[in-house]
Amino acid sequence: MEGFGLFGIIKETGVDDEGLMEFYNDYFTYPLYRDVDLKFYEGLGNRKLSLPWNPISLFKGVFEFRKVNNRLKDKNIGGNIKGEGLTKGGIILFDKNGKQKYAYLEETGDEIPLEDILAAMADMKTEE
Repeated sequence: MEGFGLFGIIKETGVDDEGLMEFYNDYFTYPLYRDVDLKFYEGLGNRKLSLPWNPISLFKGVFEFRKVNNRLKDKNIGGNIKGEGLTKGGIILFDKNGKQKYAYLEETGDEIPLEDILAAMADMKTEE
């Protein structure tokens, strides 16, 4: 990631600052900035996690939750249910002029497509 600046955007503080510090210390030791006006989330479509209400979708949701929970346990990643928790995030890559070059929209429960992100970064390096 040489030549790239990495930082995180958070949407709230004062709700679970202990959990936020754990996230920073244990998982993401890069600068974190609070997006008071939620502009980055707006840029990602202001998407929210929706809860299924029909029985088939609800059953599928329970299955998916178990799958995600097991994956987090396997990676020794903890968590809690404090905070708003429904707003979906993502990853945005900007060039040195601030122009968006790549975006990944979070899909709850899915792994981040690391290979795609690294490929986008490599493409950006060749554009310089």
